[in-house]
Amino acid sequence: MKLLLTRHGQTDWNIALKIQGTTDIELNETGIKQAEETREKLKSENIDVIITSPLKRARKTAEIIAEGRNIPIIIDEDIQERRFGEFEGKTPKEFDFDEIWNYKLNKQYKEAESTGDVFERIQRFLEKIKQKYENKTVLVVTHGGVAMPMRVILEGVPEGIEVLRGIGKSLDNCEVERYEI
Repeated sequence: MKLLLTRHGQTDWNIALKIQGTTDIELNETGIKQAEETREKLKSENIDVIITSPLKRARKTAEIIAEGRNIPIIIDEDIQERRFGEFEGKTPKEFDFDEIWNYKLNKQYKEAESTGDVFERIQRFLEKIKQKYENKTVLVVTHGGVAMPMRVILEGVPEGIEVLRGIGKSLDNCEVERYEI
């Protein structure tokens, strides 16, 4: 299976460096343009299906990329952004951002999803689509907090790693990575 992985277009909270999590933020004007540019970059790709997060910013990005093509769009809760709970709306400088991305700690928070739970969810999603879309090209439109662990799973977790931030680089808005899985 060929997997194309992208992150939604820009939002106002991206500019403000606020953690969005499951807060359902719309794309801004730049985000719409980024999605349109990604549509142009991918127009020669033979995409069989687009799977997107249910959140508005990802869904809108998927819809823009699919414009003018007969590509089914499937919404999948497993690639919704990580629930950052009590940290949503804050900037990483307002709390210990490294702690919530500690790969080994797997701490449980009052409202935020643990790193371990995120990894289990992403692993489940990857196994599901590998079986369902064997020999197909799938575009996944998701979020930074999903793209980072997905990339770490697909590329391997570096030995001895504790904090994922920085090593499992997320994706820039509408950046596309390609994988064969």
